[in-house]
Amino acid sequence: MTGTDATSVMTALGERAKAAAAALRMANTKTKDSALRLAASVIRREMTEILSANAMDMKTAEENGIDAALLDRLMLNSDRIDAMAEGLEQVAALPDPIGAVDNLRYRPSGIQVGHMRVPLGVIGMIYESRPNVTADAAALCLKSGNAVILRGGSEAIHSNRAIAACLRRALVDSGLTQDAVQLIDSTDRAMVGALLKSESYVDVIIPRGGRSLIERVAAESRVPVIKHLDGICHVYIDAAADPAMALAIALNAKTHRYGVCNAMETLLIHQQAAAATLTPIVRAMLDKGVEVRGCERTQALCGDLQVGTATDEDWATEYLAPVLSVRIVDDLDAAIAHIEAYASGHTESIVTADYEAGQRFLREVDSASVMWNASTRFADGFEYGLGAEIGISTDRLHVRGPVGLEGLTTQKWIVLGHGEIRS
Repeated sequence: MTGTDATSVMTALGERAKAAAAALRMANTKTKDSALRLAASVIRREMTEILSANAMDMKTAEENGIDAALLDRLMLNSDRIDAMAEGLEQVAALPDPIGAVDNLRYRPSGIQVGHMRVPLGVIGMIYESRPNVTADAAALCLKSGNAVILRGGSEAIHSNRAIAACLRRALVDSGLTQDAVQLIDSTDRAMVGALLKSESYVDVIIPRGGRSLIERVAAESRVPVIKHLDGICHVYIDAAADPAMALAIALNAKTHRYGVCNAMETLLIHQQAAAATLTPIVRAMLDKGVEVRGCERTQALCGDLQVGTATDEDWATEYLAPVLSVRIVDDLDAAIAHIEAYASGHTESIVTADYEAGQRFLREVDSASVMWNASTRFADGFEYGLGAEIGISTDRLHVRGPVGLEGLTTQKWIVLGHGEIRS
């Protein structure tokens, strides 16, 4: 497909999405929730068809030598499809942010001014591997009153087509336009470029996938992007940390799941806490099959335990694997300085019983999520009470941290008057 052809296709999709977004602004909560529940029902009813489509994707992926981790993300089964449907129902049960008014106050002139929450408009979603993102993204966009253009990975094209067809059928049966959810049917990479240049039709791009995808989106997009690039997350064990708490938090932050963006990648330990906490944590990590790489002081204190040598590259690496870098630092200032130098702005946590140290960490560490005596694994939309999330943002504008329904909206000023005129 030439660039001109891709632009032409994207223009048609964009025009329909703009019209759908305008129609969705008039849709009430009851209608949107009904469409989501009906979509869940259709997905369950069409499970055999979705599984058949997924089997085609799996066969092609295996023939192309895709690795086991990607195959697992691509694979659907009855439990995963049921979970997908349940996710739609959970979004339907969430409060609708659209139309909410806050900060309404009187001015000396007699008018009232405040904010009303409104949709962003048209969202372009670019993602890889996981077919469930088709349903998740569509659900969150629909509930927040946004039209969505979906561009999934070529490896999941048959699965995505089947799921999108279910969603569009439910929209029509609920009295909404099917163009509120559109899937880019072509696997040609030119379509990604066309989507990123569709600033006349698309209001925001959200990429979900590997570093190369997100780097491309950030570099090429003419449309604002909500994204995070890396999840280089830290846990810092302060001098006043409880050793048992430190062990539990460090283990959970690293070993609960390895391939997620909120897993700990670097453990920092105050030199005064190292004697009581370092060896038990390293031993527990090794028992879990985690490769540990440490600074010189870490290696010296660990004695015969198998600890490799950490380099500057380790401090700057998101492993997404059972590998952990460990550094002993002089004090809280050194820990904050290390985080400032190497963190990706995702999630950092301090373990301490010292109130002032905890408060300083919360104030001075500049990441999207900063925690005190809690595992970094809590940094997601569900655990924050947002329900489902469409991604994580490490940017400062327009949303930061887990992006749920409210993150897919903006605000406009509203003014309520009684005939006032300005003198």
